[in-house]
Amino acid sequence: MSVANDIKRKLEAAFAPDRLEVVNDSHRHAGHAGDDGSGESHFNVMIRASAFADMNRIARHRAVHAALGPELLGRIHALALDIG
Repeated sequence: MSVANDIKRKLEAAFAPDRLEVVNDSHRHAGHAGDDGSGESHFNVMIRASAFADMNRIARHRAVHAALGPELLGRIHALALDIG
């Protein structure tokens, strides 16, 4: 399974989002620091879920990181989050 699919699956399970977009931006970073050649190192995630309503920005980011877990995060060099 691709990293993008793993991200999507874990975030859907944890937050039941109203809207979720996972964009693999790795091609834009080919040859740059953190590019491991896999084509799955840089991602942009936009997620909207009621689960975030009572959380501040830092708590939202921590919740997403916790949902993804250390194993999946260890496979990603860059993760841009737009959480609401």
